[in-house]
Amino acid sequence: MPIVIPKALPAYKILSDENIFVMGDVRASTQDIRPIELAIVNLMPTKIETETQLLRLVSNSPLQVKVTLIKTDTYTPTHVSGQHLSRFYKTFDEVKDKRFDGLIITGAPVETIDFEEVKYWKELTEILDWAEKNVTSTLYICWGAQAALYYHYGVKKKLLPKKLFGIYENAAVDPFDPLLKGLDDTFNIPMSRHTEIDAEAVLKCPELAVLARGKDCGISILKSRDDKKIFLTGHSEYDRDTLYKEYRRDLDKGEPIEPPVRYFTERGDAVNVSWKSTANLIFYNWLNYYVYQVTPYDIEKD
Repeated sequence: MPIVIPKALPAYKILSDENIFVMGDVRASTQDIRPIELAIVNLMPTKIETETQLLRLVSNSPLQVKVTLIKTDTYTPTHVSGQHLSRFYKTFDEVKDKRFDGLIITGAPVETIDFEEVKYWKELTEILDWAEKNVTSTLYICWGAQAALYYHYGVKKKLLPKKLFGIYENAAVDPFDPLLKGLDDTFNIPMSRHTEIDAEAVLKCPELAVLARGKDCGISILKSRDDKKIFLTGHSEYDRDTLYKEYRRDLDKGEPIEPPVRYFTERGDAVNVSWKSTANLIFYNWLNYYVYQVTPYDIEKD
């Protein structure tokens, strides 16, 4: 089944060219199908790239998924045109009276800043509170996961000695959790962060369950025991060249950065893509087991 997005959205042509079934919102309105209502709070500076990555992953499902893109109202990003934002994104005020089956909150390049100092922190906490009552299940990515863990459970983040950057091997702590269904015994996840969550605080919190971790990257996947919150500390949604672009960006800025771990082949002339099947399974399993299987047919009813 398709994802439902505006035909003018840049992701529409990109995904169509990849033979991914996308449907314009006008055509979708003529079908007698109750689609999964999915909202994405996109906090990444690379708005178009990130929305395309996420839409590609949520398309890998037999479900029809209707997507609403959400922007912050208290901070205006500078890396994307205002026209794109005004045309394709809604503010939280415009959607807060709605209910959604699923919600994705992305990472953001603010991890070295104290949470309360982030310009849109107050607005984000309002979204987190709203999601508790109005969303069946929420998927938090990287800084989004750190922010939600801190706000809901008091789990703090810690600055790493150097950036955790590259492709890291992980293993399931709970291989029978539905989110990990179909994954290999070990699997790769891209990481790109300067901080980590306090693992000891997570293990002491009875409301949280660790699902996967890596020897070199720590806890990579965890969830709330009521299944309403899924936390991914990495970036399984990344494209083939995303880490390379970040590497070149940091080099151009003169920042101390090493090549991403296990990303280039031994010859150094190609990229080792080894996380795509994992990413597709995680997002598929989340939509199926944590959203579709448990969400009410009429999500607007109390």
